[in-house]
Amino acid sequence: MNDIVSPVPPAPQLVEPQADLQNASSAPAIRAEPRVRLWPALIFVVLQWAALMLPRYFVPGSEWHFYGMMGGPTVGLLGVLAWWLFASRVPWRDCLVGLAIFVAVGVAAYPLLDESWDFMGVYFAILPAVITACVLVLLLKPFLSWRVLRVGMLAATVLTWGYFMLLRFDRLSGVFVAHYEYRWIPTNQDKLLASEAAKKLAAGKAIEGTFHTPLVLAPGDWPGFRGAKRDGQLTGVKIATDWNTNKPKLLWHHLVGAGWSSFAVVGKHLFTQEQLQEDELVVCYDANTGEVIWVHRDKTKFNEKVGGEGPRATPTFHDGKLYVLGATGKLNCLDAATGQQVWARDIVADSGVEKPPIWGFASSPLVVKDIVTVFAGGPKGKSVLAYKAATGEPAWQAGEGIHSYCSMQPATLCGVEQLVVATEQGLISFLPTGEVLWKHDYTFGDLQRVVQPTILNDTDVLLGTGFSKGTKRVRITKDGNTWTPQEVWTTKAINPYFNDLVVQNGHIYGFEGDFFICVDLETGKQKWKERGYGTGQVLLLADQNLLLVLSDEGEVALIEATPTEHKEIGRFLALPQQGRTWNHPVVANGKLFVRNGAEAACYQLTEIGAGK
Repeated sequence: MNDIVSPVPPAPQLVEPQADLQNASSAPAIRAEPRVRLWPALIFVVLQWAALMLPRYFVPGSEWHFYGMMGGPTVGLLGVLAWWLFASRVPWRDCLVGLAIFVAVGVAAYPLLDESWDFMGVYFAILPAVITACVLVLLLKPFLSWRVLRVGMLAATVLTWGYFMLLRFDRLSGVFVAHYEYRWIPTNQDKLLASEAAKKLAAGKAIEGTFHTPLVLAPGDWPGFRGAKRDGQLTGVKIATDWNTNKPKLLWHHLVGAGWSSFAVVGKHLFTQEQLQEDELVVCYDANTGEVIWVHRDKTKFNEKVGGEGPRATPTFHDGKLYVLGATGKLNCLDAATGQQVWARDIVADSGVEKPPIWGFASSPLVVKDIVTVFAGGPKGKSVLAYKAATGEPAWQAGEGIHSYCSMQPATLCGVEQLVVATEQGLISFLPTGEVLWKHDYTFGDLQRVVQPTILNDTDVLLGTGFSKGTKRVRITKDGNTWTPQEVWTTKAINPYFNDLVVQNGHIYGFEGDFFICVDLETGKQKWKERGYGTGQVLLLADQNLLLVLSDEGEVALIEATPTEHKEIGRFLALPQQGRTWNHPVVANGKLFVRNGAEAACYQLTEIGAGK
């Protein structure tokens, strides 16, 4: 019987592992999508904007605001760059390509920006915006492929730069907030040049003739910067205050050249300084009509990004003459009635400074005992320069401070007439003949003091300083020929940077950043603070216990000078273009005069009787 043999399945063929590897290597490689780690980038972007925005709101104008403004973009740029290269999990090749594109777009776009932009503007505004746009695109990673995201980041970079190409840097506010305009919108200078005001300024000149009656200061006039005592106070006048129902009547309004000059007023003559293209002007207007009476011009121009162009100081009237310091250092003595030049000096040459300070010369000339003094900031004992008022011949040079935008302050302390100025070193006092009487050290590094010293009485002086340095009350004593300044208190309740303060009934009223503040004069403690006026200027109507505030947006408000609460009783828009307004307001002969770097206006005030 034959054996039955069951079929045997074929043995499986063994495949060498090397063969699989070879097959796998021959297949197309599939690149894995990068798993981007986003949270560090988000933290840096949030920190960037927190540093830029929060100090601006809570502590405007302080050193913390300055540190945030400087540090925010640095945190954003360096932090996101480090994240992108070392912690994002993006492939190294993509990191380098992305960084190269980021830099290339910036380099290509920078020349296409408006000429008003500079590197600092790019660093503080454009780069934070570009970085933020790119990080926001990456937030779409769960929904988009890496290829699409790469295109999106490129588009975000190009579009952000493209948007800023449409803009012109317009101005920086008093709390370092940048304002922009579309570059095709006319500038203030463009508007002025297209107006009738520019034609009148261009045609104006000094009045010729053999004899003109000299101008004489009369009651109700305003001889210069912050009034006769340079304390921002008006006495002997009361005005109607029902502004909400009966706004002061507009008498005239027109465009003016750039500059931060205020006014001097003598009768119908209204004096100020302006910039018209390449000419720095001293202009005399008719206070009643706004028409040009005469113009003096110097072929010089000062301009910088923060403060803009034009002169900074205010003309000073004295004994028929007008004393005027321009932003580049030209000191003129003019006949106030005609505008004819009597003499001129160059304080750059006289003081030995290499060039005008970063924001221009800003010292409004002071005339005491027929001597004209200005702060020049020169080296080797040429901080303050003095000239004979009649001839311009140098009288004396003294002082060591080199950083200040203050004007000389007249004072009588311990019964002695003297001149006080605040510099980066503190307070220094001179006799009108030039001898230094006393000094009080309160250093401010290489920064500039701007706020006028406030003379409180026969012994006490206030010195206000920004960037959280505070306000100091100093008491001056005299024993024989020995003068001793001593600190009474220093308060951080108010830190004025460039907005001058006033004192009424034992309280200080003034600005710190965009806060308006009341501080007790005896203790230095804050009573109240309020927003709503930007970084404006204040004038005290002493007989009515009222504060007239000109906001940095061109509004004029009346506030009661009371320490118990902030109480505004009237407000109206006085300068309709609402440009940056840092110029001091003036009330003279029943009229309110206001201006900024673009326009000027005059309003009739209703007087209700003389003060007692």
